[in-house]
Amino acid sequence: MPYRISVALRLWLFAVAGLVFLTVIVGGATRLTESGLSIVEWKPLTGALPPLTEAAWQAEFDKYKSIPQYEILNRGMGLHDFKVIYWWEWGHRNVARLTGMAFLLPFLWFLWRGALSRGLVVGLSAIFALGAVQAGVGWWMVASGLADRIFVSHYRLAFHLTLACVIFSALVFTGARLSARPGEATPWRLRAGAGVLVGLVLAQIYVGALVAGMRAGLVHNTWPLIDGALIPSARDLFFADPVWINFFENTLTIQFTHRMVGYALALVAILHLVDATLSAGGRRGVRLGALALAVAIVVQIAIGVLTLLARVPLDLAILHQGTALVVLLLATLHAERLTRPGPAAAPAPDLVLVVR
Repeated sequence: MPYRISVALRLWLFAVAGLVFLTVIVGGATRLTESGLSIVEWKPLTGALPPLTEAAWQAEFDKYKSIPQYEILNRGMGLHDFKVIYWWEWGHRNVARLTGMAFLLPFLWFLWRGALSRGLVVGLSAIFALGAVQAGVGWWMVASGLADRIFVSHYRLAFHLTLACVIFSALVFTGARLSARPGEATPWRLRAGAGVLVGLVLAQIYVGALVAGMRAGLVHNTWPLIDGALIPSARDLFFADPVWINFFENTLTIQFTHRMVGYALALVAILHLVDATLSAGGRRGVRLGALALAVAIVVQIAIGVLTLLARVPLDLAILHQGTALVVLLLATLHAERLTRPGPAAAPAPDLVLVVR
């Protein structure tokens, strides 16, 4: 592939990834301000325009008044306050629309110019398909809060956020893979560890979304203890039947799981850093990537603790969500570096215990 085309493709994919990042942040703010149900219809094209007259605004407000959230949570709200939450949801949907167009139009142009290999066409088409599914999932999530409840389903919220993060990671990975930088010979253990870290980050984001959807961050606001203990009693963690449902609907279990996955993620990242530092195949770039990832994870845990202790203020909560994406970015770039095709992988060194 010509160098200039490769650079253009990388810049495009990283720019779209940046828009996905922005969409997730605006979506987080929309959830935190309880604005996500302010638009009760899904109009993929005509919905891009906001109400343009006072009568149109009143019509939108009247639609919102028909759902349980208004009756139970916001009854008595005025039109001015409705406009505030409406603009948050409208902004979230339109950043998502912009992201879709920013992907689709250049993709069609590159395709028309014959600048894409067959493998790249397949990969980018899959990413676009995920984006289309994500749009439908977004409305599926909103629809869950329009009847019989005042918030969206936390199951659907977690799926919506995690799918956005998968798309973000895929864009970053694909863009980075287009670099002309050759791969490095690294032990299989390092490559496997990098992949495990990406998986753990996505799992932690999913559990974090369950915490957000269940408002579990508003209870048990102590650290390192939770419910008065480092490890809560099994009676409190698993009182619901069947047992598995506690991991999705018991606020104590959900928050405890989020903490434990975070600790596990930090431990794996630190062990991976040690491995990258001591391994004969660990080049400087690999060591720096492992170090940056480990530091970002520790910082993210610290932000999470501060957010919990402060009872989830808007600024810290958005920072916590944004930093999660930074961690995913670093994990994805690190995994891409370690799995890039190149020289044959170096064998893993034997671990020898020397007793003096």
